[in-house]
Amino acid sequence: MKALTMGVVMLFLVPACQNSGMTQQQEKSVMQDKEGVNVAGENTGSAKALKRSPGDWKNFKKPDDATLKKMLTPIQYSVTQHEDTEWAYLNEYNKNKREGIYVDIISGEPLFSSLDKYDSGTGWPSFTKPLEADNIVLSSLHTEVRSKRGDSHLGDVFQDGPPPTGRRYCMNSAALRFIPKEDLEREGYGEYKELFEKKRE
Repeated sequence: MKALTMGVVMLFLVPACQNSGMTQQQEKSVMQDKEGVNVAGENTGSAKALKRSPGDWKNFKKPDDATLKKMLTPIQYSVTQHEDTEWAYLNEYNKNKREGIYVDIISGEPLFSSLDKYDSGTGWPSFTKPLEADNIVLSSLHTEVRSKRGDSHLGDVFQDGPPPTGRRYCMNSAALRFIPKEDLEREGYGEYKELFEKKRE
């Protein structure tokens, strides 16, 4: 049974650096999560404990590790805290085409907009640029992308994206929370509503 299980795991692991340039951390990928992640590593649930009052991400202070383990699902924790990479194609936001913004799953700080999202063909949600550049931290040693306040590992950035930036911000769905445009005001992100209103003009 053990050999069969390992065979199944190896069958589904994606050679991330070859296909997308993401970091090679698949060996630690979480296979099951009683709180909402299925055997494909897909983040099918949400960390309810992460819901906060509107706008309080601006004063966010990162909790200790024990608290984070309770707040996050296993895949969210392994990706954001241990630089793991979720499964390609089988993650929550790869095919998400709804309008809205993506925020850090821990801090809630705004990171990306659906207006800058595109299908990179890699199996992970990809963006041409951040929504708020000040909320993104790029490692000086390599291409890792982290959130400023949450200090979450988000993914990586590459120079093979489409115009106008030529960049591909390849993110893990497990590190993100999607806020639909119709919920922006209620969730404390009302300032971003005009982005989608301008699109219709």
